[in-house]
Amino acid sequence: MPKKDPVKIVRCHEHIEILTVNGELLFFRQRDGPFYPTLRLLHKYPFILPHQQVDKGAIKFVLSGANIMCPGLTSPGAKLYPAAADTIVAIMAEGKQHALCVGVMKMAADDIEKVNKGIGIENIHYLNDGLWHMKTYK
Repeated sequence: MPKKDPVKIVRCHEHIEILTVNGELLFFRQRDGPFYPTLRLLHKYPFILPHQQVDKGAIKFVLSGANIMCPGLTSPGAKLYPAAADTIVAIMAEGKQHALCVGVMKMAADDIEKVNKGIGIENIHYLNDGLWHMKTYK
């Protein structure tokens, strides 16, 4: 990002703020929460967030906005990497190259393996949601 590019914060409905540079949507947040990278930024720079991988059976649910359940992270085909609770993560899918969604760990990875019940990761932004369909802002 060149030094002189204009950085703007765009305020949307429902207390959403989007940080843009040259019209490109880079980060977003809700209320006074942390800024999360958009999936478009994550697809360009895949290693800015730690990854977690879901199995093939979870893909359609994640793409419809569902939270990621613990069994989808511990079954064969899924890969659960060490991460603390409240960590922002990229959700990858078995056999897919790009991230499906951006999420927040609701439990630590160790707890997900032990409990194996309930919501493991909260789905914040996923492919084909409203933010994904916003192209650029000028």
